[in-house]
Amino acid sequence: MSTEIVEGAAGSPELRLTPDPSLSRLSGGRTLLGGSPYRVLRLSEAGARLVDGWLGGEAVSGGAGQRRLAGRLIAAGLVHPQYAPGPLTAADVTAVIPVRDHPEVTDALGNLAALARVVVVDDGSAVPLPGAAVRHPVSRGPAAARNSGWRPARTELVAFLDADVVPEPGWLDALLPHFADPRVAAVAPRVRSRAGGSALERYEQERSPLDLGPVPAVVRPGSRVSYVPTAALVVRVSALRALGGFDETMRFGEDVDLVWRMAGRGLLVRYEPASEVRHAPRSRWSAWARQRFDYGTSAAPLALRHGTAAAPVRVSPWTLACWAAIAAGRPAAASATALITASLLPRKLRGVGVPAEEAVALALRGHWGAGHMFADAVTRSWWPVAMPALAASRNGRLLLTAALARHVTDWHTHRPPLSLPQWLTARVADDLAYGAGVWWGALRHRTLAPLRPDTSPWPGRDGVRRM
Repeated sequence: MSTEIVEGAAGSPELRLTPDPSLSRLSGGRTLLGGSPYRVLRLSEAGARLVDGWLGGEAVSGGAGQRRLAGRLIAAGLVHPQYAPGPLTAADVTAVIPVRDHPEVTDALGNLAALARVVVVDDGSAVPLPGAAVRHPVSRGPAAARNSGWRPARTELVAFLDADVVPEPGWLDALLPHFADPRVAAVAPRVRSRAGGSALERYEQERSPLDLGPVPAVVRPGSRVSYVPTAALVVRVSALRALGGFDETMRFGEDVDLVWRMAGRGLLVRYEPASEVRHAPRSRWSAWARQRFDYGTSAAPLALRHGTAAAPVRVSPWTLACWAAIAAGRPAAASATALITASLLPRKLRGVGVPAEEAVALALRGHWGAGHMFADAVTRSWWPVAMPALAASRNGRLLLTAALARHVTDWHTHRPPLSLPQWLTARVADDLAYGAGVWWGALRHRTLAPLRPDTSPWPGRDGVRRM
């Protein structure tokens, strides 16, 4: 399926664009750099003038050419759309709430009264839930529960909500206008942890894996926001039917799988943090650690279905060689590799208007950014092997210390509402639990796929575009 935006029809909602924080403009505005994954776009003079106006606050016209260019910029993640309210309302949405042994689900229904229907699916609760529209005699898992809930829907959209999620008033107002773009198959709000006084609740307010931050994004593998959870997700019913819904063979990660299948079909999934819902974190550290472990076990089935989309690290072969030299205690070889590759990039980007000094800076920033990815992998997905291996040598211990020191830097930068010892303990436990789950899933599925890095070259064939 093509990612081209269709011609804007008369009466389409007004569209304005805001720049992504990563966007840079060079050569008088004709060269655009940014997005996620990072890319370089070269505009015609006419296209550059249009972008000037859009970023200055002008609306995108209904003409096919303007809509097509705007659609490409949106799909690249260089800009984000802001639509005027369209024809879709809460009456076009069916809510589906899967529940298992969670009788207080009714606490979340207050802000759902305007929806066409609220379908509570009781997935084999020990005590049957009164008022559930669908009941499974035995638990079949969250994927099957959601499928049982959306398939009878007669509305254009369905909103999946976890039983512990409470939407904020007006939560759909920022989500529904995105469906004016026919490519958009799903839109997710920001899922924030409910405020609380315990150390666990305060940690979750800062590091919940469901909270994907304050910046909007296109959701796809390998990007800044590579997944969104079905803790809260609004989806076109037609897209669910086309994809067959959730994969019921997956106990965890079925929501990531659905989003990646949408992306594989050329559909857009958007993250819209202007809409917020609140979720309740686990009440005990043991349950919290088990949740992180379970999340990690999904890496193997996701890697088997989606290949390098689930890779823990994405770097070019040259960057991999650079950091391998550092790990081997050969800083001179690492520096030479970094400088040689940095000197080669200007030739590749000269034709699209990127000055040599900017190209060299891009290459060096790429090498440095890869170091952060390796540090994450060493202390998270790879830790059962990487941490003992690094601890065996002096140079390795220095690298391991540097990797763990990032947690101290994060604490000083963000000042979370925990003491430094509490923060470090929780961060390390978070990484260890998730990484243990990754390895358990890899062993269970007899695959190394979720552990292998993706060494695709950058910028690849899709990294440079002319428009």
